[in-house]
Amino acid sequence: MRYRGEEALGLVETTGLVPALKAADEMLKAANVELISYENIGSTLVTIMIKGDIAAVEASVAAGAKAAAEIGNLTAQNVMPRPISYVGDIVSVHDIDS
Repeated sequence: MRYRGEEALGLVETTGLVPALKAADEMLKAANVELISYENIGSTLVTIMIKGDIAAVEASVAAGAKAAAEIGNLTAQNVMPRPISYVGDIVSVHDIDS
């Protein structure tokens, strides 16, 4: 799914795939958000990216970060309420198809 910058963007970054998958699962269950993309750096860092309204993204990122930290290493989390549209060019490297 292509991110165009109209909605809030949420990111959770972990060390390793297992905490990232757990984070993604909890993020999508916690609020009405959409999974848009992921990024992995080598075999270590994995970032999960979601979009939605600001409150939903905040709740989703909090749930995902908590879940990732419980089973692995959470390295970062961030909510961008209204990023400029060019951010979509960066976060859409590994788009998730609808």
